[in-house]
Amino acid sequence: MTVTKALTIPEDPRQATTFPQFIRSAAAKFGDELFGRLEHGEGPDASLTYREIDERSATMARGFLARGIGKGTRVGFIYGNSPAFVIVLAALARMGAVAIPISTLIKGNELVRVLRQSDVGTLIVQRELLGHDYVERLCEALPGIAQAGAAPLFLADAPFLRWVFSTGEGLAPAVLQLDEIVAAAATVDEAILREVETEVHSSDQVIEIYTSGSMALPKGVKHNHGPVLFRAEYVGRMQGAKRGAEGYCFLPMFWVGGLTITLFPNWAHGAPTLFTTTTRIDSRSAMGTVLSDEDMAEMGKNMFTPYWGLGMTETLGPYSFGDDFRAPGRPMCAPMDHFAERYDIRIADENDQPVGDGEIGEMQVRGYPVTPGFHKIERSEMFTADGYFHTGDLCLVDGTRVHFVGRTGDMIKTASSNVSPAEVELEMQTVPEIENAYVTGLPDKERGQIVAAAVIPRDAGAKLDFDAIEAKLRANMSGYKVPRAYLQITREELPMLHSNKVSKRLLAELMIERLGR
Repeated sequence: MTVTKALTIPEDPRQATTFPQFIRSAAAKFGDELFGRLEHGEGPDASLTYREIDERSATMARGFLARGIGKGTRVGFIYGNSPAFVIVLAALARMGAVAIPISTLIKGNELVRVLRQSDVGTLIVQRELLGHDYVERLCEALPGIAQAGAAPLFLADAPFLRWVFSTGEGLAPAVLQLDEIVAAAATVDEAILREVETEVHSSDQVIEIYTSGSMALPKGVKHNHGPVLFRAEYVGRMQGAKRGAEGYCFLPMFWVGGLTITLFPNWAHGAPTLFTTTTRIDSRSAMGTVLSDEDMAEMGKNMFTPYWGLGMTETLGPYSFGDDFRAPGRPMCAPMDHFAERYDIRIADENDQPVGDGEIGEMQVRGYPVTPGFHKIERSEMFTADGYFHTGDLCLVDGTRVHFVGRTGDMIKTASSNVSPAEVELEMQTVPEIENAYVTGLPDKERGQIVAAAVIPRDAGAKLDFDAIEAKLRANMSGYKVPRAYLQITREELPMLHSNKVSKRLLAELMIERLGR
């Protein structure tokens, strides 16, 4: 007996609940319209239509099937923002594999940790980006690849990794040509792919995004087909994405911002995406500080309208929005006035009970778009008993508004008082001599912790007068919030994660060493 099923393809991709539906529906609706183009790119691969994305990703998916990659297979890929990134992602998503994008900023031991933690069995690597050879970088991180005579691989540092694919000449014998995947497609009938696509469900995992928090090791955040596509429709609608109206993708697509704020919403609404490989703004927030009013004014002159609110990888991007950047009488930025569809929000104490007006608690979120869990982490470690996700964001309830105060892991406990590093950083950035300030807690026998600040001067050659700076801070802040230890550093000395965030843990270690504490 032969059992076949037909894939239901909605007329509008915004109604799709799985990526096979989404890709085919967008191709049928938008056809030969421009899907996206690479900024300053040349050649046939620099731009693609919706139909070409469908056709080329289908060919690659059939090639994956020929190699034994199928539903649930964990496949990593290292690509910059480009049409090629989308083809790989679409090929994996439409056949039910788990797509694991890996940062192009990642290096050395960080890469080994992610490959081992993620249990990736196949890795696809862009050969070159912005002058970096990523196969060379991979082989430096995992010397066993270059030493292996041929694939499959068996490496102690990445025990599940068997296959690595890339392009170009001079590859190690164990690194296979990506063209082999495309060539293998001829051995798998198109009908097989269609049958595979019918077995992809909205509740299946589609992607795993590795975060790089400033206080913890990277962790893999799972997301399923249905929630990802729900957010694509919603975010595009909220941003006013329009068919044929090109939108920039300057946020990296290997993280949640580039995917859920730009790529997927544009795709759902028929808006072409301009893929950029370099950042187009100077983002202090990416460096681990808060934005000043002057920063926001400068951003307003740029190519886009700034929005503010809270969001994270675990929530598929922003789930809250504010009407104002700064609330009078409140020290922190980004008050939240509105919350996105299909999220439940509460501000809770350490017993997971809602706090009252004027009190501070942790923002906890649950709902359809929230991650179902983390790879190799027990759900109970990250969620409450009634299903709320611990965001780690501390917030103040202010009537119908919610104000961000800081991060639970960042809060400094000094002489029984809580200090938000972000609040101190914001105040320090008002001092004309200071370019950036990074505040953390250092151990202290009497106070438990003291507030300490690593400071970059606005004038690179200047020596900061910390007595004068402290006097200015004391005029505007409670005494217990004013730093008791200072370290002048250069930007090059900042310990950075591959996500371009400052590692507060390593910064504290640096300050302890330099200050002799």
